[in-house]
Amino acid sequence: MTALIPLSMQDLAPIAEGISTADAMAETIKLAQLGDALGFTRLWYAEHHGMPSIASSVPEILIGSAAAHTKSIRVGSGGVMLLNHAPLRIVEAYRTLEGLHPGRIDLGLGRAPGGDGYAMRALRTGGGEEFSAYLSELMAFEEDSFPPDHPYSRVPVAPGGISLPPLWLLGSSGASAQAAGQLGIGYAFAAHFSHTPPAPAFESYRYAFRATQAFPKPYAMMCVSVVCAPTDEEARYLSSSQELSWALFHSGQIRKLVSPEEATAHAYTEQERRIIEHQSTLWIVGSPQTVRDQIMAKVADSNPDEVMITTTIHDYALRRRSYRLVAEAFGIEPRQ
Repeated sequence: MTALIPLSMQDLAPIAEGISTADAMAETIKLAQLGDALGFTRLWYAEHHGMPSIASSVPEILIGSAAAHTKSIRVGSGGVMLLNHAPLRIVEAYRTLEGLHPGRIDLGLGRAPGGDGYAMRALRTGGGEEFSAYLSELMAFEEDSFPPDHPYSRVPVAPGGISLPPLWLLGSSGASAQAAGQLGIGYAFAAHFSHTPPAPAFESYRYAFRATQAFPKPYAMMCVSVVCAPTDEEARYLSSSQELSWALFHSGQIRKLVSPEEATAHAYTEQERRIIEHQSTLWIVGSPQTVRDQIMAKVADSNPDEVMITTTIHDYALRRRSYRLVAEAFGIEPRQ
């Protein structure tokens, strides 16, 4: 059976209620090994700060761990929030990862802070208008293209003799699409939380694309939120965890990922229901057949080259099962 479309995974490293942080971190390795065995193309970690339910504040550490425990799956950032970091620091970190795991690392870059205003201040986050300057500086370090009179021209990037892994720009509104095309890098759209249709962004990216060695052709990826179980009914039950957690987070109540038992017993306020009704239109929840049909409908509408799946389930074993069911439904060829 030929795969319907390449599939990849995003792991937010969720921390569930009743689970220690150490156990939650160990689960990232289990999921990486499963994705490798199932034949997923890549596994990305997103940078988030100040969120007790998410342990992916430092993607490069999770990337190094996952790559060391797997054989073939590509591992990367989806993404590094560039405005939180000195560009030189990112070039050094991802050259190091590429040197340790050649040909298996991705560097996805985003402009969002990955946290609230308090986290932004603690991180000394740059303003959104500075993203282009940060990106230009990162590429100048990588390409050794600072003018001779620029003070950074005297800063050798270490480790030397290694290039950055393939670059991607992340977007949720289409604003980065044209820039990604002009730079000749990959483009990934966050359809798992953005209500903006991805199709216009993909069209803009492809129209502006200029071929590079890393990307001789444009390559667009769409990330979607999926909860899959043997039946639609069970999937809806498991999805109640993300419903309540999302409602609590956007109501200012910061907690770990709640259980479906707590979610189904919760007395929802009208505001919480409105939050869930708005966001749940983006979530794909159901049996393998339901999930496959809904993902392929989005593929038909948007025409991505690859689909990345992020899954939020309180029980880690059932989360792994969800990825397995989706891989089987799409005919992904397992790796030996």
